[in-house]
Amino acid sequence: MARATRKIEILHAASKVVSERGIFNLTLEAVAIEAGVSKGGLLYHFPSKEALVKGMVEHLAGNYREKISASVEESTQEHGKWISAYADVTFNNTYPNKEMHAGLLAAKAVNSDLLDPIRDLYNEWQAAIEDDGIDPVKATIIRLAADGIWLSELFDIHHLDEHKKKEIYIKMKKWINE
Repeated sequence: MARATRKIEILHAASKVVSERGIFNLTLEAVAIEAGVSKGGLLYHFPSKEALVKGMVEHLAGNYREKISASVEESTQEHGKWISAYADVTFNNTYPNKEMHAGLLAAKAVNSDLLDPIRDLYNEWQAAIEDDGIDPVKATIIRLAADGIWLSELFDIHHLDEHKKKEIYIKMKKWINE
């Protein structure tokens, strides 16, 4: 358990470096310092910068997969449960360390193939959303709107105030059930 915890601490430290200092300051040395480990300790878990970024993306993808799957399983809805779960997780149940999303930016900068776990996840989700018992175009528009809000915050382009964000979430949930 200690190894898994240490790996996650290193992933969080890497995300913090990217989030606070920028993608081009993501170095193994900077991450080791941020994580409070030796460079050798970091290399034990992640033998290269690419492996570190891959770990960041895989960790984030796994977390979202678990949360959305759990939400779908708990749903009593007959139709629209996938898109509803997606909206719920995107708006209300995101990764507790928002900096972890910075791994996606790092992956794009280091090697865009490292985004494959997220691409695969989106392909799975899109197929499930389109077979969710509601109009697949409507479901896709809802997913894209949720993604747009998330991405505008990730890129620090625009942050909606919490009241407006909640209104949008409520409208999306209502639209799913219409």
